[in-house]
Amino acid sequence: MALPECVEVTTGASPIGSVIWLHGLGADGHDFEPIVPELHLPAETPLRFIFPHAPVRPVTINGGMAMRAWYDIVSLDAEGRADAAGVHESTALLEELIAREIERGIPADRIVVAGFSMGGAVAINAALHTNEKLAGLMALSTYLPLPSEIEGSSGSRDLPVFMAHGSFDPMLPMQWGQMSAERLQEAGFTIEWHDYPMAHAVCPEEIRDISTWLTRIYGVKKSG
Repeated sequence: MALPECVEVTTGASPIGSVIWLHGLGADGHDFEPIVPELHLPAETPLRFIFPHAPVRPVTINGGMAMRAWYDIVSLDAEGRADAAGVHESTALLEELIAREIERGIPADRIVVAGFSMGGAVAINAALHTNEKLAGLMALSTYLPLPSEIEGSSGSRDLPVFMAHGSFDPMLPMQWGQMSAERLQEAGFTIEWHDYPMAHAVCPEEIRDISTWLTRIYGVKKSG
C-alpha cells in the first residue's frame, strides 16, 4: 500500500516520539501544521508531528464533489454516515504510517494517533483495532465511525484517550462526541473528556490542554 504524502514538523533534534495527526474533510496535511509551535512543548521531549494528506475522492453529502477525504460521508445521521470500506482503507493507511515510524526508530508506545473530525474517526478506529500498544489517542471534534465493530476489537484498553469537542458545533453535534466517548468507556477505555464554547474548530484553551496531555504522555515514559 502506497503511503500518503505527509507534512512533517519536528520540535527538536532526535525526536523521542511521533504524533500522526489526520485532518478533517476538505483540508490537507497543512491544516494543523501551525498548531505545533503553539503547543510550546518542552525542549527535553522533542517530537515528530506527521500530518498526512487524505486521498481525493467524491463525497456524497457534498453532491459527489471530489475533495480530500479519509472516507465517503453518505448521510448526515450519526449512525451509518461513514463509508465502512473507506474507513477501513484509511485505517490501513494509518497503520502503515505507524509501522513506518517504528521502522524509523520510534517505539509503538511512543506513537500517538490523532485526528480532527473525520480524521479523528479514523484515529479512533485505528486505536480500536491495532495490535500495537500505542502511546495515546487524541480525538478532536469527532465520533466513533463504525460502532458495530467495537465488540471484539483488539486495541489495548489502557490506552490514554483525549477527546474534545465544541459545545456548539453545527457540523458534528457535541452529543455525537459524548455518545462515542460513552461507547468507548463501556468497551473498557478511560476517556479524558474536554468541551469548549466553540464551533467545529480548535481554540487556544484546547491547544493548551493538548500540550499538557502530550507532555504528560511523553514525560512519564521510561526507557527499557
